[in-house]
Amino acid sequence: MSIAAEATFRDLTAQRAFLRLWLARLSGTAANQMLMLAVGWQMYDLTGSAWDLGLIGLYQFAPALLLTLWAGHVADRHHRGRVVAFCLAAQCIAALVLMNASRGQWASRDLLLGVSLMLGSVRPFQMSAQQALTPALVPLALLQRAMAFSAAGMQTAIIGAPALGGLIFVAGADKVYGTAAVLLALGSVLMARLRYRHVAPPREPVSVKVLLAGVRFIWHRKVVLGAVSLDLFAVLLGGATALLPMFARDILRVGPEGLGLLRGAPAVGALAVSIALSRWPLHRRVGRTLLVAVAAFGACMIAFGLSTSFALSLAALAISGAADMISVVVRQTLVQLETPDEMRGRVGAVNSVFIGASNQLGEFESGATAALLGPVGSVVAGGIGTVLVALAWRRIFPTLSLRDRLEVPAPKSRS
Repeated sequence: MSIAAEATFRDLTAQRAFLRLWLARLSGTAANQMLMLAVGWQMYDLTGSAWDLGLIGLYQFAPALLLTLWAGHVADRHHRGRVVAFCLAAQCIAALVLMNASRGQWASRDLLLGVSLMLGSVRPFQMSAQQALTPALVPLALLQRAMAFSAAGMQTAIIGAPALGGLIFVAGADKVYGTAAVLLALGSVLMARLRYRHVAPPREPVSVKVLLAGVRFIWHRKVVLGAVSLDLFAVLLGGATALLPMFARDILRVGPEGLGLLRGAPAVGALAVSIALSRWPLHRRVGRTLLVAVAAFGACMIAFGLSTSFALSLAALAISGAADMISVVVRQTLVQLETPDEMRGRVGAVNSVFIGASNQLGEFESGATAALLGPVGSVVAGGIGTVLVALAWRRIFPTLSLRDRLEVPAPKSRS
């Protein structure tokens, strides 16, 4: 490791509260990956239906859409660490329910959908508070590196957890759910003990104006609107996560162990890029880089959809993860730099709707189109759509495509 890289690592890990958040997110992300792998495989085993795989995503997205504005208000009013701790504890309870259901052989389609609904209800609160925490825990000059360093940890969990979950699944779904419950409990304890300077804002009546403040902010900041909406449409169209059980079992024929590797493959590329960005942050042409990365993600999805080789499929997913990580770091850093702290919870809540729509609603879209076009047709069509979105956003949001740097906005002069 070079001297500069060592200095960056020391600077970030010296922020003890940030390190505690990093460890909690690592634990929670690993647990969530295991949960989703087990739920997806178990659902497909029970029903054999691509539609039901898509419903898992829809049932997680629907409550998030309804609760997100309230979640943002909660994140801006209350201690964000405790909000995240409560959400992780709720997910721990869900994992324990699934563990007992699998052990007692009373797991059903309705139960899996019900748990998905519950997970979708707590996730907007967790995401709103979690996204708003990092800028409060590190100096803004370190923010891009902190985002990349956080992403490196999350991708490590995304690589290891699905592969480990796939191996554990061989011993039984209940073992996967039990492992996830332990990790979620650990994350909840870490977040409950998080300390940072929290000043409660003045109390004011909860009104539509207060709840919609994040929506208004994003609408008037076109560069932010372009970044978050780009992610929404790109992943909504191009994501293939919900269909991985079908590819693993019916096309590539690699079983649950192979499914774990497929789920973890995008994180391999993402981890490599996040480590590189924590060492060499982007300095110029960040808008253009963002659009190129999204187009590359779509091209990788086309290659994955057409592949019948397990090795080629893994490579396509790994490269897609690398491209997506560039998008994630640019987008998240841009949103945090453009948003004042007192608004970060509500802006994060709106951003979480875009993320949830791209992920959970994207899973429903994948399942629905796979039911009509088959899994290959669904993934290839989505990849083409993603490339077209990147080309369109270059013209629709010129302030985003022409954005040159990621830097702390200069303070406004006082007249």
